[in-house]
Amino acid sequence: MELLQQIINGISLGSIYALIALGYTMVYGIVRLINFAHGDVYMAGAYIAYLIANRFSEETVWRFPLILLASMGGCSLLGMAIERVAYKPLRNRPRIATLTTAIGVSIFLENLVRVAIGPNFLGFPEIITRTSWEIKGITISNVQVVVPGCTVLLVLVLHYVVHKTKAGKAMRAVSFDRDVAMLMGVNVDNTIRITFAIGSALAAAAGVLVGIAYPRIDPYMGIMAGLKAFVSAVLGGIGIIPGAALGGLMMGVAEVMAVQLFSSSLKDAIAFVVLIVVLLVKPTGLLGKVASEKV
Repeated sequence: MELLQQIINGISLGSIYALIALGYTMVYGIVRLINFAHGDVYMAGAYIAYLIANRFSEETVWRFPLILLASMGGCSLLGMAIERVAYKPLRNRPRIATLTTAIGVSIFLENLVRVAIGPNFLGFPEIITRTSWEIKGITISNVQVVVPGCTVLLVLVLHYVVHKTKAGKAMRAVSFDRDVAMLMGVNVDNTIRITFAIGSALAAAAGVLVGIAYPRIDPYMGIMAGLKAFVSAVLGGIGIIPGAALGGLMMGVAEVMAVQLFSSSLKDAIAFVVLIVVLLVKPTGLLGKVASEKV
C-alpha cells in the first residue's frame, strides 16, 4: 500500500514535470534550442496566478480555470516576447550564442521578479478547496486528481493542435526541414512564435498546478524544476512530445521513490543520476531514434 501511495504522489509531481518538459521538447524540435529560460517562464506563470488569485479572492467554481487560462495567456505573451527580443536576432548565429542568451534571460526574469515582488517565499492562495478520500488505506486528495487530470487534458489538446491543425502541420514541417518548409510557403517566423507561445502556456499551467499541489513559490523555483524537466525531456527523447510526457512522469515517480527509499537530500540528485544513466545507455532517450546525417 505504501508503494502504491508513493506512486500516486509521484504521478502528481511527474505531471508537473511533464508539462514543463513539453515546452522544452517543442522548442528544441522546431529551432534546436535548449531554452534554459523556460523554467523561469514556469515561475512567472505561478506568480501571475498568485497575483490574480489575491486580487480576485471570491470563491466560485470558475475561479481555478479562469486563473489557469489567464496565467497561460500571460506566459504565452511572455514567451513570444522572449523569442522576438532575445532569440530571433541570433537565429542564424552559432548555437552557443543563443544558449548563453537563454541563460541570461533566465537570470533576468529571476531578478525582475525578485525586485518587483520580493525575494521571500510566498504562500500560494488556496484556489481549490482541498478534500481527500481514503480508499483501502490509500489517501487520495482532489489535488492529486486535478493535477494529472489537467496534464492529460492539455496533452490531448496539444496532440490535437500538432496533428489536426494548420499551425501544427507547419510546426511538423519546420521541425523536419526548415528550408523546405519555407520554400513550400510556410511562415517560419510565425510558426516559431506559435511554438514558443504554446510551450510557455504549458509551463504556466505547470506553475499554477505546482502552486496548488505545493503551495509555496519563490523567484528561483524555476531553476531546479527547469533542470529536472530538461532531464525528463532527454529521458523520453528530446524533440518527441510523447517522450517528454513519459519522461516527466518517470522523473516524478523516481524522485518520490528516492525520498521514500533513501533520503530527501537525494531527491534532486536522482534527476542527474537518471540523466547520466540514460546518456550512457540510450543517448537518444527512451522513445528517440538515431537520426541519419546527410554528408
